[in-house]
Amino acid sequence: MSYGGGYNPYGQQGGGYAAPPGAFPPQNAQVSPQAQQWFAMVDRDRSGHINSTELKAALINGRGQNFSDNACKLMISMFDNDATGTIDVYEFEKLYNYINQWLQVFKTYDKDGSGHIEENELTQAFTQMGFRFTPEFINFLVKKSDPQNHKEVSVDQFIVLCVQIQRFTEAFRQRDTQQNGTITIGFEDFLSVAIGCSY
Repeated sequence: MSYGGGYNPYGQQGGGYAAPPGAFPPQNAQVSPQAQQWFAMVDRDRSGHINSTELKAALINGRGQNFSDNACKLMISMFDNDATGTIDVYEFEKLYNYINQWLQVFKTYDKDGSGHIEENELTQAFTQMGFRFTPEFINFLVKKSDPQNHKEVSVDQFIVLCVQIQRFTEAFRQRDTQQNGTITIGFEDFLSVAIGCSY
């Protein structure tokens, strides 16, 4: 499947993805019909919950490949309010909206509609988000995201990078009490941040 204006990671025509995780839904919460339809298609075992394996089987990146295990586990963990390793239809709707938001951001920088962004496009994306990363760091991110070719980042890897950078930035800011861009961190605290920000 080629990436284009109507690109949909679910491999179907139509909609896209919006908000970070929230609280549990109210008693009479309504889920949009579109999210309910996608949920029913992704919930292959009809358990009423989706795990990362089911999510991976449903999501296709711009290269025509399934999203990575890492991306799916990360996204499930972000919306899994009860820490079961699965999400219900309410949590899925939040994930669905979240992915659609990231797709829109990704499409903004994927100017040629190729389904991936290259180093210069990734630099522009992070600059627009308020980060001033060195070319060497951007190159490092691309190489980590594309270990074979070292030149491009797919949508699922883009989401993983953005979420991880956001989590590390928040952890850094909490420790940068003087707001001067430097922190002193103990080894165990460092490990807690690294492990906590990875999933």
